[in-house]
Amino acid sequence: MFQLKAVGPQSSWVLSHECFAWRTFQNRKKLGSFAGMTGTPYDSGETLREQGISKAGNRRVRARMVELAWLWLRHQPQSDLTQWYRRRFAGGSKRMRRVGIVGLARRLLIELWHFAEHDVVPRGAVLKL
Repeated sequence: MFQLKAVGPQSSWVLSHECFAWRTFQNRKKLGSFAGMTGTPYDSGETLREQGISKAGNRRVRARMVELAWLWLRHQPQSDLTQWYRRRFAGGSKRMRRVGIVGLARRLLIELWHFAEHDVVPRGAVLKL
């Protein structure tokens, strides 16, 4: 992961040691759940509401991924993830951009998982020279 622009040595170390070194994930939902980046729906009769992310997972990974998502926006402007974020959240309020960054962080975590497992570079991402 350290080969990707925007991913520094500390982020790479945390992700590799907390997530990818000795844990295996069957799918992206389990990875998101491990990091505490899944939704918590409230369903009671006719009331359906989303209560935000669960925060029940690994707080170090979650915090690092949110920080890494902001860096990703700055250093990977041509990547598909950055383009998705800008289309969806760039014109919104400050609160909506912060909500969107958690979504970007979850998507980025999944892309980094694919990169660590299968050496698949995220689409549009730039490697360090």
